[in-house]
Amino acid sequence: MGGWFSKLFSTKEINITMVGLDNAGKTTILYQLRLGETVTTIPTIGVNVESIKINNINFSVIDLGGQSKIRPLWRHYYEGTQGIVFVVDSSDKERIEESGDVLRKMCKNELLKDCALLILGNKKDIEGAVNEDELTKLLKLEMVQLKYLVKSVSATNNEGLTEAFIWLSENVCH
Repeated sequence: MGGWFSKLFSTKEINITMVGLDNAGKTTILYQLRLGETVTTIPTIGVNVESIKINNINFSVIDLGGQSKIRPLWRHYYEGTQGIVFVVDSSDKERIEESGDVLRKMCKNELLKDCALLILGNKKDIEGAVNEDELTKLLKLEMVQLKYLVKSVSATNNEGLTEAFIWLSENVCH
């Protein structure tokens, strides 16, 4: 009885690595989920690490800078991760192809083979942003072997974020 009761009220802990090109909105998403507000950010040169809680689930999130010089360092943070959040600026059509190239290369890393992949098409509130179906095609996700979800979100108004992270919590490797 005690084991069942404690399991009912226990908090699940999930290690997440959040990546994507620079200016996609990774840090804005992180602090929207952490603080419930939009904060002014500067480009992440290193790493932000925060704990966020959604529906009795603690996510330990490592937010990595997305500049091209920093991307080769991402692989050093993959060990121990249970899920990947890849953020794409869905309003910047000129960089979606580059995002797809970076994403597909990342997904080939052996340390990520069992991880769930949450692809957030951020900035859906900006006119001209591509929808989930278009983003799936433009990123060429048919080449990705991981279990994934593409979700259109808006970091500035917290639209779609909670639902996306709930999916991730239900699909991460344990």
